[in-house]
Amino acid sequence: MTLPTGADDGRDVMAEFIPSSPLVALLGIQVGSLGDGEAVLHLPYRAELTTIGETVHGGAIATLADTAVMAACWCGAVPPENLRGSTVDLTVHYLAPASATDLTATARVLRRGRKICHAEVSVTDSSGTLVAHGVGTYQLG
Repeated sequence: MTLPTGADDGRDVMAEFIPSSPLVALLGIQVGSLGDGEAVLHLPYRAELTTIGETVHGGAIATLADTAVMAACWCGAVPPENLRGSTVDLTVHYLAPASATDLTATARVLRRGRKICHAEVSVTDSSGTLVAHGVGTYQLG
């Protein structure tokens, strides 16, 4: 990926990257907002995301959480010359089932180093119930 024209903040990178990522598009993840060290992403409910009945698969929830952590870590960061990054660690605790509901992931940076960034993420359903909580470590560049 190349740096978007005029980009001086990772928010610009994420605003362009998230909608163009094949897996993100397949799942239907959408950007809600991108702030300084924060990201809010949405996953609209679809039957294809379920594991049994109307329960959203834990893998879809983890992917939403991982994508939100990645976005939060890029937001507010100066984009490195080499636009690469990877999840180093992700822990997700599932707290309640998500049944036939849209999901929202809210991630925020806890600590940012030169290349390594630590963030937390909360995933809620459309009624505001906390479905999952996690922490992630992401490497930029």
